[in-house]
Amino acid sequence: MDKAINTLLEKDRVIDRINALFIHTDNRDWQGVRECFTDQVLFDMTSMAGGEPATLTPQQITDAWEQGLKDLKALHHQAGNYQVKINNDEANASCYGIALHYLPNPSNNNTRTFVGSYDFHLIRADNDWRIDRFKFNLKFIEGNPELT
Repeated sequence: MDKAINTLLEKDRVIDRINALFIHTDNRDWQGVRECFTDQVLFDMTSMAGGEPATLTPQQITDAWEQGLKDLKALHHQAGNYQVKINNDEANASCYGIALHYLPNPSNNNTRTFVGSYDFHLIRADNDWRIDRFKFNLKFIEGNPELT
């Protein structure tokens, strides 16, 4: 019973870490975002941007996000349908995700919505979970694709 309870608690901590990543991003708390990652992250946004996955530092990730999101009036990430598998000090997690971007503009086409799923790998170090692999799987984009 204790092992089952511990597994549930660890799954909850993994989900908390992923939620923190989304919340910090929405709040543009770049330090908080960096703290969600390990020192090196296998980062894959190829379903949206093409190219190849890359190994990036948390600073490189947040610099790109800060630059790409700076003009938006509001951001909103919503995640759910979490699935988490714990294996000792490693975890694989996935979830559905929606990211809404809002920027009032003369066209009144003020929003852009990204719909997809995420795959994460996390490692536990110093009794805390950190993301070392991040993959976004785009299903579709709706709204103003030129919203910047």
